[in-house]
Amino acid sequence: MPVTEIDLSAVRVVNLPVSGPSVLACGAWLKNTVCLSQGNQAYLSAVIGDLSSVEARKKMDAVVAEMCLQLDIVPEIIAHDLHPEFYSTMFARNFAASRCKPVIAVQHHHAHVAAVCAEHGVTEPVVGLALDGVGLGSDLSPWGGELLYVDDSGFQRIGHLAKLPLPGGDRAAQEPWRMAAAVLARAGRSDEIEKRFPAQLAAPSVAAMLQRNINCPRTSSMGRLFDAAAGLLGVNMVQAHEAQAAVALQQLAEQYGPEDALENGYLVTEDNTLDFFPLLSYLASNQSIKRDIARAASKFHATLSTGLAEWVLQAVRRYRITRLAMGGGCFHNRVLLQGLMNKLKNSSSGDVLSIYTARNIPPDDSAVALGQAWIAIQKRRG
Repeated sequence: MPVTEIDLSAVRVVNLPVSGPSVLACGAWLKNTVCLSQGNQAYLSAVIGDLSSVEARKKMDAVVAEMCLQLDIVPEIIAHDLHPEFYSTMFARNFAASRCKPVIAVQHHHAHVAAVCAEHGVTEPVVGLALDGVGLGSDLSPWGGELLYVDDSGFQRIGHLAKLPLPGGDRAAQEPWRMAAAVLARAGRSDEIEKRFPAQLAAPSVAAMLQRNINCPRTSSMGRLFDAAAGLLGVNMVQAHEAQAAVALQQLAEQYGPEDALENGYLVTEDNTLDFFPLLSYLASNQSIKRDIARAASKFHATLSTGLAEWVLQAVRRYRITRLAMGGGCFHNRVLLQGLMNKLKNSSSGDVLSIYTARNIPPDDSAVALGQAWIAIQKRRG
């Protein structure tokens, strides 16, 4: 794709709270964007697309070239996602090597939180809540429901959602019934998987995978938690596009209206893992909810909001921090976001807690490049 075809009119400018070296941040995989910084300004491209296609990869190449040319920026540092197999990571490393520039690998959820901090000009330490589908963790496992302590020197993972197996690996992200099967297996009900999902030809093999723990990487993803609920409720068995199941649950909850959280629907373990298995078990076992799925969807959201709020408030008190930054694609969900905000603001700490969420930049992976750039600037300044 010739660079002359690239329209930069949709580039968004973010004023950063401090100046730093020029950075090229190459974003993630889904909803890829790139970010260039100079001085105290960051320039975030429009969404290039998912980097699974050759067309999107060529477009990314062209966007980087045209932004550097038109903005007259020569990057001093190159930042990329932690995942070594992303095209954006390989591009960043090749770009840096050809110019003898340093590279910085940035953990995905750290970048989500940093993007919110950059947009709001927050330089002080924050507790970060990152909720999305997936991102490679620093332990090389798939993360997606993370509680982080973030300051200008980096981040510390201080909590995460309880992990669920992904039967079939990445395939589970496209087929919510597999996540529902994982819940049944955890409950000791693997023998029900074939009966619950008779239309799924892979049900017997999935049940066997779960029983033998074969090809079942474990994830802390909030996105997969939504998938499990959708599968258990029969809302969505196979997704035609990303987050289809989660959006369907949100729409059902909006249709029903407010509902009380499930009593004892979650627990927080000694190692600060937030476990919603009691809620999922309820969805799997309560036959009455099948007659009112919209109510079940609303109760699901209310329980998530209640559990997340308690978890976050414990962290801000423990670390004596009054700032909370929340990012990740799950915060597109208005019911989840508003429910969580209400719980936090109505708490005893609500009057002193400053809460930062995505404002002009979306909370999803299109913000990752901005977060990468901000982290690279802070590391170099430090």
